[in-house]
Amino acid sequence: MQLKKRKSLIILTLIAAFTLVLSACGANNGGNATGNGNTAGTKDNDPAQNQAGSNLLEQIKSKGKITIGLMGTYAPYNFVNENNEVDGYDADLAKEIAKRIGVEANFVTGEFSGLIEGLQKGKYDALVSQVTITEDRQKSIDFSEPYVKNDVSIIVTDNNNNIQSVDDFKGKKIGVALGTNDEAYLRDEVLPKVGDFEIVTYNDNLNALMDLNNGRIDATINNVFALKPLIEKNNLKLKTVGEPLKSDFAGVAMPKNSPELQEAVNKALQEIKDDGTLKTLYNKWFDVDPNF
Repeated sequence: MQLKKRKSLIILTLIAAFTLVLSACGANNGGNATGNGNTAGTKDNDPAQNQAGSNLLEQIKSKGKITIGLMGTYAPYNFVNENNEVDGYDADLAKEIAKRIGVEANFVTGEFSGLIEGLQKGKYDALVSQVTITEDRQKSIDFSEPYVKNDVSIIVTDNNNNIQSVDDFKGKKIGVALGTNDEAYLRDEVLPKVGDFEIVTYNDNLNALMDLNNGRIDATINNVFALKPLIEKNNLKLKTVGEPLKSDFAGVAMPKNSPELQEAVNKALQEIKDDGTLKTLYNKWFDVDPNF
């Protein structure tokens, strides 16, 4: 009888110990799930959230600099000058915005076709590189209010009298910068309307103009502000023809869902307009007053 009682006591003790172990495991698992699954934990562990969330402005201020992506090959908007410094209208504007936010502008150059992807991956905090505001782009990135208006025209050689409008593009080779709004315009609007013509893409506008000057393509399209310095510097025999095809507005591009940064940039832009700085920059780089 004593032996049976002893066996029962041992069994009850083992059951109690096993129950305690299970309870401890359950508590540990519950703690880990709460720590890794709550909102704060997700944001802390997700680089995309850190980069594109509402804390981006705070991160920029904490670093003391805002990393600006731009081409660096698109005078007078942005280019590398003789001192190996990024210069131009975009660069000056970016510096003004950074100053009013309370940080410095850190420029990183790259081909236009990769700028938006780089912004989405956190390589840049913002783009100030003539990124045209479009509905399609607004689905994946945010924009500031416009900071420049660009009229897009047709460019041909001086001795070309056969092309006066997009209707004359049929059967021709038309050059355009890769990944730009102008390329999308040619493919989505002009090509279906006019009929078959070949679109030749370039990584920068100078190569397109050089090929046009040398007869490798029949025309290109671009905005007037961008053409003049390239044509004059390289002594190209080119001209614009017809009325402007369209007017585009460029804004500061930012990661999607970065409202605090967007608000700060818009506030800075409004100050730049109100105190006459925008007019000063327009006259410095384009020799005209702001046209919007």
